[in-house]
Amino acid sequence: MTSKEKIKNSSLLTTLIKVRNSELFWILTFSVLTALSAQVAVPTQPVPFTLQTMLVLLSGAFLGSRNGAYSQILYLVIGVIGVPVFAGFTFGVAKLFGPTGGYLLTFPFAAFLVGYILEKKNNSFLIILSFIAGQLLIFLAGALYLSVFIGGDFSKAFFSGAIIFSVWDIIKTVAAFSIYKAVSKKYPKLP
Repeated sequence: MTSKEKIKNSSLLTTLIKVRNSELFWILTFSVLTALSAQVAVPTQPVPFTLQTMLVLLSGAFLGSRNGAYSQILYLVIGVIGVPVFAGFTFGVAKLFGPTGGYLLTFPFAAFLVGYILEKKNNSFLIILSFIAGQLLIFLAGALYLSVFIGGDFSKAFFSGAIIFSVWDIIKTVAAFSIYKAVSKKYPKLP
């Protein structure tokens, strides 16, 4: 191998390391932002109103399907190992098996879905559509899981764990859309 080839391979390796570090940085950043948004909470029962879902949607939009999902998996792992990142500064594996566990466990899938849709084509209609699809996925899975804790009554679970938040979630979706449009003009793809 010539010295020019070695230098070229060395710079390629350096570039790959930087790309990986950049991806890890943004995955970690969105995990932390999700944890912080969980603390902006209105304590309603059985499910608190938080800003988490907005960050879940944005993680998929900005990071793409794979890295958006990774950021939410990391968020869950951090909470399971004992860092108080869930709403109300709670933590632990028991949180995933409680009434709000279905919502939390769906976060990686919702981020993946949003990212997947926007990787195919990215226009205003699809951004809104992907955000609504992500929200609906979280609501449906969360309410289905919640219904186990309230006697198997899905309609009651859907009302108390989804419908009651619909106005606020429309506002969060519009806010997420506005944030995404404003930031993506300057930074089309973060990692």
